[in-house]
Amino acid sequence: MSPANLMKFCSACGHPVEFRIPPGDHLPRHICEHCGTIHYHNPRIIAGCVPEAADGRILMCRRAIEPRLGFWTFPAGFLELAETSAQGAARETLEESQAEVEIDDLFAVIAVPYVSQVYMLHRGRMKGEHHGATSESSETRLMHEADIPWEEIAFPTIYHGLKFFFEDRARGVRGFHEMDLTVRLPIKEHIKLSSV
Repeated sequence: MSPANLMKFCSACGHPVEFRIPPGDHLPRHICEHCGTIHYHNPRIIAGCVPEAADGRILMCRRAIEPRLGFWTFPAGFLELAETSAQGAARETLEESQAEVEIDDLFAVIAVPYVSQVYMLHRGRMKGEHHGATSESSETRLMHEADIPWEEIAFPTIYHGLKFFFEDRARGVRGFHEMDLTVRLPIKEHIKLSSV
């Protein structure tokens, strides 16, 4: 969808908006001539967590919602207002898997400009053994790295986040990773590219 078509009416007063560059800016914005509100549309922040159990397995969730219904992910979702990325990652883990986690460090930031999202991924430790299905996950399962169904991973960000997590753990480091996914590719292509 073209940025010009994102908004037709002002969310502050309900009047029609114009799409133009406001004074002092360099990009076109939706501007309400009636009340003067300038509307900014910015990327969405996704907070996620790779929850690790005491035995080293990680908690994965099979999606019960679209997009990518039936595919696997670790808990992640949109950050809420007034929430830190760590708080969002813990909340999403509870909502998607019923598991309580202690959030550790941020280990990856992955920008996905073609869907206007930025993923902030944390390491996390499960506080107990409890986990289970929710309205967002039809199934939850603790998995060793060898058990990960790589070709059934829901999103490229999840695939790369898992790769970063397991590579760091194998090397005994707590690294930090940045990545820009600028081209939409199916998971199979990401798998091929990372095995080259």
